[in-house]
Amino acid sequence: MANIKSAKKRILIAEKKTLANKSKKSEIKTYIRNFETALDAGKVDEAKKLIKLIDKKMKQAASKNIIHENRAARTISKLTKKLNKAI
Repeated sequence: MANIKSAKKRILIAEKKTLANKSKKSEIKTYIRNFETALDAGKVDEAKKLIKLIDKKMKQAASKNIIHENRAARTISKLTKKLNKAI
């Protein structure tokens, strides 16, 4: 455990940021799960709305280094291909 006041503060800040990042990642995963469920159910219009939202959230997370930019691009590309195949 840290003894210096600033080091203790950094530990607390890191824990807060870790929780916030986990929350964002979980939110994105939930949207992806909803997207795939909509596609399986044949709800293409709902899937189109969700992919726009996923795209936005992934790019925001990538810009804040919550996820890697390449992972965001790869995931969006994969989901877009699934959507185009379903149409």
